[in-house]
Amino acid sequence: MTSTLHIRCGSDIRDGLVQAGIPGDFLEFSDPVCKGGTPGGDDNAFHAARLAYLTNDLGRPPAPTDTGLREALRSLEQTNDYERLVLWFEHDIYDQAVLIRLLSWFADRPELEPRLSMITVDRFPGVDRFIGLGQLAPDQLRSLWGSEQPVTRAQIALGQRAWKAFRAPEPLALFDLAAAGTPDLPFLAPALMRHLQELPWTTDGLSLTERLTLRAIAEGAETPGQCFRDLHGHLEPQPFLGDIMYWPIVAGLARGKMGAVTALETWMSPIALTSFGEDLLAGKADWVQTNGIDRWVGGVHVTPANLWRWDPARNGPTKAVT
Repeated sequence: MTSTLHIRCGSDIRDGLVQAGIPGDFLEFSDPVCKGGTPGGDDNAFHAARLAYLTNDLGRPPAPTDTGLREALRSLEQTNDYERLVLWFEHDIYDQAVLIRLLSWFADRPELEPRLSMITVDRFPGVDRFIGLGQLAPDQLRSLWGSEQPVTRAQIALGQRAWKAFRAPEPLALFDLAAAGTPDLPFLAPALMRHLQELPWTTDGLSLTERLTLRAIAEGAETPGQCFRDLHGHLEPQPFLGDIMYWPIVAGLARGKMGAVTALETWMSPIALTSFGEDLLAGKADWVQTNGIDRWVGGVHVTPANLWRWDPARNGPTKAVT
């Protein structure tokens, strides 16, 4: 039995671990479940929703993407071959959503619990704006090795509960869990709150990411690439999106009956607010009322007939009365 398997929601630290001399194999489990549908219940419906997001929104080829999703699940079965399973996760919703999915999977395999440990951080000394473990050089990663803590039964149970709530068709259970706090997984509650803020807001029908994008343009960003830079640089309170995940969001703002930004073709396309975009940013218009909506936020399928919104006045989700 090989000694150690490092599990991460991306490949960003794979080479760094090797260069740092940290022993063990590496498993990337990286389906970005913080975006796209994660419907509860039937596994086939979940798989179909993930495939739809990855192919339709992110532009991945259907056949290999379908195969990749299935192989990723099968790869988890290989964890039984290792004495130690080390989870490397940071604080943002990208990582925390994958983490609770994994913890829910491990909840059904109690024989693996004694092998699990975790390194999870939201900052690093000397890094002014810590976004993620991928920022760290090999020597910085090496300094974290040895700080891993055993994954507790309480953490696994919380992950299982959170993943079930994440996939629920209504956001209330997830909000209640986050609002109560998650001390066993201290980064989870704020990450879930950020996730729920991707619901359309009662003030303008925009998600927080969409609003911050309009703000970036108003403050001088001239291309989608510069919008992404400004979000990661200072506007986004909890950066979690990769550039490929961000593109359909910013491009979507140019579509609809009335676009909020000028038409886009590439990352370097000139971008500007339309008059409608200016009204949205001023809180004088509502994207959903004008353009409708068909969006998944976790297990919540937001449509005009199922219009869940984020209400900043009560700092929680609310369902619009139709």
